[in-house]
Amino acid sequence: MRPSWIEVDLDAIEHNASVIAEHIAPSGLCAVVKADGYGHGDIPCAEAALRGGAEFLAVALVEEGIRLREADIDAPIIVLSEPGIEEIPEVVAHSLTPTVYRQSFVDALAEAAASVETIPYPVHLKLDTGMHRVGAAPVEAFAIARSIAEDDRIELQGVFTHFAVSEDDVEFTRRQNTALERFLTTIAADDVRPKIVHAANTAAAFDLPDTRHTISRVGLGLYGLRPTPDSGADLDLRPAMRVVSHVAYARDLPTGARPSYGRIRPLDGSGTVATVPIGYADGVPRKLSTSASVLIRGKRYPYAGTVTMDMVIVDIGGDTVEAGDEVVLLGQQGDEAVTADEWASLLDTINYEIVCNFGPRLPRRYVGGTA
Repeated sequence: MRPSWIEVDLDAIEHNASVIAEHIAPSGLCAVVKADGYGHGDIPCAEAALRGGAEFLAVALVEEGIRLREADIDAPIIVLSEPGIEEIPEVVAHSLTPTVYRQSFVDALAEAAASVETIPYPVHLKLDTGMHRVGAAPVEAFAIARSIAEDDRIELQGVFTHFAVSEDDVEFTRRQNTALERFLTTIAADDVRPKIVHAANTAAAFDLPDTRHTISRVGLGLYGLRPTPDSGADLDLRPAMRVVSHVAYARDLPTGARPSYGRIRPLDGSGTVATVPIGYADGVPRKLSTSASVLIRGKRYPYAGTVTMDMVIVDIGGDTVEAGDEVVLLGQQGDEAVTADEWASLLDTINYEIVCNFGPRLPRRYVGGTA
């Protein structure tokens, strides 16, 4: 087996869930474990989050919800986008709570729910308040909410919206929240009162208490990351991911040697370079070739040349390394750390993308928890 993997600390995820749950109370914690738990592994992370106090789980896809059910996870699971009508039998068979925002889906679900022993079947109506991605506009949502309330086969368990800029535009976020609250007031006049209301994502859950409502959907923070450096500044969050490999080969090269494809830069002096068996096929971006560092023996070393599909070469300079030495590309080693935020800054992207981009060639190894 290649000596490269992603190490996930389940104790960190359980800890983060506990810290966040306490911070947002009395709002309940909905742990977002879509996209394979933001690259950390959905099933172990869901279980750790539940141990830490999460009451709900959220996914993006029906198949993600099915994976959790097949792992014997029985917590409520919200599918955050409306499934296809053809997926309704699987939704119902696995007791997933679907998002709805089209009347055609509501009608088809009601037909399928008639065959379920326990009815009414719960749904969550998504209101578009400014994200403009998916969700019903208020006029459409009024009609959908009333139709659900009039159908004994289904139940409007929840209403929610999605914030577009909660990490950096408080005014717009509060306008979205106000639109949600006005919608709830309007349908309450028709005696339609959902039990669950949710809007806050990680940034809002951390810093905007008035947006938390019944439950708060937290994804990024669960994994020990923040939407911005100052978000939830007082919360003791612990990054859960380390990307780890080992030195496979070390050799000495003279001053001016240009390792790797493209021969993009000469070595400043004679010394050692180390080959590490991990590359862009695993999720290490080529754009890091001239800017990033790795950790070996608790010290930072820069890449010596272009990140290749299966390997990177590291400039060790005059120091000594040996085959088998641990290499940390992302995460903590000793007193040093290479963070997802650091990579995101170098790549002009967000830390969400960094942790989600590591490929399936890297096995996930779990420490702590029940691992």
